[in-house]
Amino acid sequence: MKLWNALKWTGCAVGAMLLTVSASGQYKQPVPEGFARLDADEIKTGAIFGDPTKPGIYVTRNRFAPGQGSHPHYHDQARYITVIKGTWWVSLGPESDVYDPDKMTAVKPGSFIFEPAFGHHYDMAKDEEVIVQIMGPGPVKSTQIGSSKP
Repeated sequence: MKLWNALKWTGCAVGAMLLTVSASGQYKQPVPEGFARLDADEIKTGAIFGDPTKPGIYVTRNRFAPGQGSHPHYHDQARYITVIKGTWWVSLGPESDVYDPDKMTAVKPGSFIFEPAFGHHYDMAKDEEVIVQIMGPGPVKSTQIGSSKP
């Protein structure tokens, strides 16, 4: 009986190992010409598709360290933003012409923001790392508003 239990547990361990190997070695279809596919572990910060300095659609991933952010500014093209990780803090519209971190709104992971062309805003990561994905048409130019500093 002891031999049978030992063989049973050995078989289970080998089976679990094989499942782990096969799961990590799953088939990965080649990407056909004209398509793009980036797996999560392949995506780094910066441009992941297109180029925001050139005509056409672009997609970037931006990482904000705790305490890092921007001051009042706008872009000459619309931007579509999804919060991937962390809580991102934003100020949007005319109220954002003057930098005031106490008047920012928390935007949680999975949330979406649309910034129209020339829409004034600023944003930051307060106490945790934040990753946002930004897309829009290029080329895009950013313009700072005034010289407000915290």
